[in-house]
Amino acid sequence: MRNMTTENKVLIFDTTLRDGEQAPGASMNKDEKLEIAFVLERLGVDIIEAGFPIASKGDFESVQNVARHIKNSTICGLARSLKKDIDAAADAVKSAKKSRIHVFLATSKIHLEYKFKKGPEEILQIAVDMVKYARDKNDNIEFSPEDASRSEKDFLYRVLEAVIKAGATTVNIPDTVGYATPGEYGQLISDIKNNVPNIGKAVISAHCHDDLGLAVANSLSAIRNGARQVECTINGIGERAGNASMEEIVMALRTRSDFYGCATAINTKEIYKASRLVSKLTGFAVPPNKAIVGANAFRHESGIHQDGVLKESSTYEIMRPEDVGFPVANIVLGKHSGRHAFKVRLKSLGIELKEPEVDKAFERFKELADRKKQVFDEDLVTIIEDELQVVKTTWSLVDLVTTSGTRIKPQVEVTLKSKGKTHKKTSSGDGPVDACYSAIDDITGFKGELLEYSIQSVTRGQDAQGEVTLKVTGNGKSVISRAASTDIIVASAKAYLNAINKVMA
Repeated sequence: MRNMTTENKVLIFDTTLRDGEQAPGASMNKDEKLEIAFVLERLGVDIIEAGFPIASKGDFESVQNVARHIKNSTICGLARSLKKDIDAAADAVKSAKKSRIHVFLATSKIHLEYKFKKGPEEILQIAVDMVKYARDKNDNIEFSPEDASRSEKDFLYRVLEAVIKAGATTVNIPDTVGYATPGEYGQLISDIKNNVPNIGKAVISAHCHDDLGLAVANSLSAIRNGARQVECTINGIGERAGNASMEEIVMALRTRSDFYGCATAINTKEIYKASRLVSKLTGFAVPPNKAIVGANAFRHESGIHQDGVLKESSTYEIMRPEDVGFPVANIVLGKHSGRHAFKVRLKSLGIELKEPEVDKAFERFKELADRKKQVFDEDLVTIIEDELQVVKTTWSLVDLVTTSGTRIKPQVEVTLKSKGKTHKKTSSGDGPVDACYSAIDDITGFKGELLEYSIQSVTRGQDAQGEVTLKVTGNGKSVISRAASTDIIVASAKAYLNAINKVMA
């Protein structure tokens, strides 16, 4: 890869915490957002859009919390072209070492006519006034003409020229509804460069949605035509069909640097961990065939492919699994392995823990090794994720005994601990999971609703860990939780308790 210069560096603007969270069911609490922000910082993300501060008290506090703790990335808050929004964004990011205010206003005819009921000149004046207002509060201002890809070009050029003159340092070109094709969107970026007289005073940014499955292709086309910032999310999560996938854009630029001639500052070895964390906290499973981070991304079934990879990996692999931090499923540990070997293996996977965390994780590993013939790297990653969940433990599982079969009604005896006291309950249900949850509800007094339940294998084999993902509502909250075990009933119980603990937090 060529060395980065001002001309060929592409800034990564990650909006997982803002646009990504707008995906239905993907809401995260303040602690979870901070956990993701730390991962984004380790990735080397240039700008983190931490949220939409005016949206709610919780969103404001989350942005504020990220701004206080993140030191290496610029922290950005989103604002409509309203003074109250800009005030909230400015206040939320003011403690950040590096900060930005992102102001947006729609410029397409359909938005002007139906949403704003205003004419072009009025919209132009609002954009200028609000950028000036924001610039008085922060010297790093991004402006987005919402629905730019469906805006009249001449009007778009005028707006961009005016906001740059008013103080915008970045102009973002949103394909808000994922309407553009790569050729059209790339041409739009090129036309902006050629028709906005002062465009050299601002960075051109691309923000693409995936309604037609073209978000990544459009973003890369924008880069080819002069965009030097790209807005994206981990795993491509976002409103409707999602946003451009950060990992795909980054690895496309890295793998095909000969074609794009650009580079990012992303530490690609952190990509897989970031993907796993976002999936865990949102409950959005990564499809096995997902590029870069899917479970099958580096697996070869065909004998011809297997033979080629064994002889020379580049025959069928255009990047190495380790380049994105993807755990290679080798058997490296067993029940006789010691604590030192365990720590060394975690370090090789890029996992660094404090000593108390190592103790807890090692205990889990030994328990798992007693039940599994083979312990894979994916097993270790799952253990660590379970142990480091940001959940205040009100209720914990002590014991679980199940009785079920084709001729008897399932029964489950559950023993839980809370505040040093144990509580036991036996319950029946339509199945062992239903019976288990009935017993837990009786013990905890939880009055909520299970909205979604899914289970998938962590590794291969009959003794693989099952990972359960739940979406639960209660006490006015909607939460996502996960847990894993070789016993799916135990995993189900732990996931449910994690959800209850989140709701009660």
